[in-house]
Amino acid sequence: MALRIYNSLGRKKEPFETIEPGKVRMYVCGPTVYDSCHIGHARSVVVFDVIFRYLQALGLEVTYVRNFTDVDDKIIKRANELGIPAQELADRYIDEFYQDMDALNVKRATIEPKATQHIDQMITVIERLFEKKLAYTVDGDVFFSVAQFDGYGKLSGRRLEDMEAGARVDVDKRKRNPFDFVLWKAAKPNEPFWESPWGKGRPGWHIECSAMSSTYLGQSLDIHGGGKDLTFPHHENEVAQSEAAFDKPFVRYWVHNGFVNINSEKMSKSLGNFLMVKDVLKKYHPETVRLFLLSNHYRSPIDFTDKALDESATALDKIYALLKRIADTGHWPQELHNEEQRPQGDIWKRFGGALDDDFNTAGGIGVLFESVRRLNRLLDQCNDRPDPQIASALSADTADLLRLGSILGIMGQTPEAYFEQTRAHQANLQSADSEEIERLIAQRNAARKDKNWAEADRIRDQLGAMKVVLEDKPDKTVWRFEA
Repeated sequence: MALRIYNSLGRKKEPFETIEPGKVRMYVCGPTVYDSCHIGHARSVVVFDVIFRYLQALGLEVTYVRNFTDVDDKIIKRANELGIPAQELADRYIDEFYQDMDALNVKRATIEPKATQHIDQMITVIERLFEKKLAYTVDGDVFFSVAQFDGYGKLSGRRLEDMEAGARVDVDKRKRNPFDFVLWKAAKPNEPFWESPWGKGRPGWHIECSAMSSTYLGQSLDIHGGGKDLTFPHHENEVAQSEAAFDKPFVRYWVHNGFVNINSEKMSKSLGNFLMVKDVLKKYHPETVRLFLLSNHYRSPIDFTDKALDESATALDKIYALLKRIADTGHWPQELHNEEQRPQGDIWKRFGGALDDDFNTAGGIGVLFESVRRLNRLLDQCNDRPDPQIASALSADTADLLRLGSILGIMGQTPEAYFEQTRAHQANLQSADSEEIERLIAQRNAARKDKNWAEADRIRDQLGAMKVVLEDKPDKTVWRFEA
């Protein structure tokens, strides 16, 4: 197989070889459902959605498992603040996750398990660790003993003797080693709990993924993925507990996607720059968001800015404008949805060459736009001089282009539906913008009346950033968009 994947474990690209010929076992860490999904979540989900689609396009049978963490400190805290059961809160945000990801044209994973439905499996794994003397209990809490596992730190490249507690690791003086991690937490008041051999309690975060992945995919996986921030301690701890429990290599290929920055700053709640998916989709077409999220290599960071999203929107318009030209000239390919019809054209081969190099969607999108330019030139020739050979090439290349789109998760609409939707969306945005502008002008006029010149200037600057030009007249303030 030509596909090569960058393996975080070996820190290099390696040829992709599955444990079982023709089959792929892939597990990706899903969301902890205590709040709405932000654009960082979307990047990870969209990246692995494309990996899932491409592996299937290669003819591989992929079993893709993506979990929901539906019991967790953050979920319990938020539910208690709202005065509702933790499971009710978790289910609410699972439903919202599906709404967001369905809008982004994300395919459902093969299996999407919830942590709370796999408590028995987690207890079984913990019991195996006790049998091997790799787990111990303190006051009803159960910890994994990292010093007893040879190779702790091999995924993240860290050594126990070089690490300091406090950096992404809970400090607990009851632990034998500061880096020992919790497998089972003793029950506290006003928290959900389950019965276990160690008393009432609930699972730690790390154990759930080892239990669910082994339940559905076996004790060794082909691919395990997630955001780069999960490498340590979450994935490192998964390696330790899984390999200790099952005496087998846990994962062949570790795949980690990079972060989303907001206007060149790290996205964080402390900076107040978290962008929720549902809010981004109010402003941009879902395919525009997908195209943007895939425009950089998945391992690299990507900077979310209005300029970058506007450029992706313009690029998507060009793709659909080409599709409309092709449809209007009658060169639309037949039997596009025949799954047995494998693409063999030059466009597909070059696109596949890009994705075979560690799922390089940026390179694949480059092939897409080279093809758009070339097909527009072919259409120009057709208009000047109808040619059956050119018409045949257009039909074949369009079929390849649409299959390429099916991997990226774009070009899913007819051109007519796309342009109708974008026109309606722009009209709604302009209406919303007009209401906001009128509201700000009213606030500015009130500030001027109160001689609060600093506030009036601040609002003028805010409107200026929105490309709004103001003209103060004796009886009113009029406005227009900057030319």
